[in-house]
Amino acid sequence: MANALLRAGGKALVSAVAVAAVMSAGSAWAQDAPKAAPKKTAPAAAAPGAAAPAANGAAAAAAAPKSAWVKLCEKAPIEKKGPDGKEVKEEKSLCLTHHERLDGNTGMVLVSAAIREVEGSDKKSLMIMVPLGMAIPPGVRAAIYTKEQWAAASKNEKIDEKALKPIELKYALCHPAGCTAETEATPDILDQMSKGGGLMVLAMNAAAQPIGFPVPLDGYNEAAAGPPVDNKKYAEARSALMQQIRQRQQQMAEKWKEDQMKNLPLDGPGAPPTTTGSTKAPAAAPAKPKQ
Repeated sequence: MANALLRAGGKALVSAVAVAAVMSAGSAWAQDAPKAAPKKTAPAAAAPGAAAPAANGAAAAAAAPKSAWVKLCEKAPIEKKGPDGKEVKEEKSLCLTHHERLDGNTGMVLVSAAIREVEGSDKKSLMIMVPLGMAIPPGVRAAIYTKEQWAAASKNEKIDEKALKPIELKYALCHPAGCTAETEATPDILDQMSKGGGLMVLAMNAAAQPIGFPVPLDGYNEAAAGPPVDNKKYAEARSALMQQIRQRQQQMAEKWKEDQMKNLPLDGPGAPPTTTGSTKAPAAAPAKPKQ
């Protein structure tokens, strides 16, 4: 788990708390961002302009009884140079106050955001992961909405974008689950998050179109100030969630197969094999000529 925390901001697991609170979303930051077609998601529904979500996600987030933010902590080996200049390994506590949203049909992480803290370091990091397929050079931009701005944007009301403070993040690592961008979580960013309504993330896709990924901040303060969740229960809950998604995929595949069979013609080329409807006996084989 430590490697997952270091690499992707906690991309690999969902806690019992998070699974119990699988509703999260928000609204678009860039008002001219292209609107994606609605798509069902298991843990969350995102707003117009998001990568793969259904509309009106912010309203769903506002109605959610619990938060999808969770704190994950793990002991991790840290390498540093000792007084003699040699590499020294020591174990330190690594914590992520983390939020992620999954696609309910595939289990793919649509977006994750985390504040990373390393024991003994005064600096914290803001980490955001988006799906593969984004353009790397532009990096990722983010903005923290106030609660009033987040509520207005959720209703598709225009907000003053000049009042937003853009945050620039540079990609640090790509892996099969997505690409992670990082920047220092300055005191100003942390203060905005503690008072904000949501974080809107923008990434550019391969077609140079901005894609919005909303991250609500409901419950962030409680998760950041509270104790970490039990890692074992977290892993068990994530495993159960993935099993549900696999079962849903199997059901969808079986339904698709049934629909295809229903659409096949009853006779002629492409018809399914049948043993009914024919009473003719098979033709006898020709007799061999006598020698």
